[in-house]
Amino acid sequence: RVPITILTLNGELDASSFEGVIETVRVIYEAGGRHLLLDLTDLSFISSSGLVALHAALRLMRGEPAPDLESGWGALRAVGDEVESGAAGTNVRLCGTREAVQKVLDRTGLGGLFPSHPDRASAIAAF
Repeated sequence: RVPITILTLNGELDASSFEGVIETVRVIYEAGGRHLLLDLTDLSFISSSGLVALHAALRLMRGEPAPDLESGWGALRAVGDEVESGAAGTNVRLCGTREAVQKVLDRTGLGGLFPSHPDRASAIAAF
């Protein structure tokens, strides 16, 4: 069994909160965390900025730099490039994703990059 860090996201993941999520994941990785479970049970909304945050989490947990947030649309295009490459990660997993959030992930293709589980217990068991 590997050590897992659980990050719970709640409310709305949008322009007002996405940079905080990216910074939190950066700190987790710098502290030695390598397996991250994003618990989305209480996340009710995700915007394009939130999609950038999830993509950044994936990259950071692979030891890669986060997309340049100052590049605006470039950061969002980087999400699309990742989706096209199909480079799914196994060290970042999602759990408890609500239907509205899952629809956004599926429509953008980002859902395919993250193994997703109905609850924490099944996600933890899958690591």
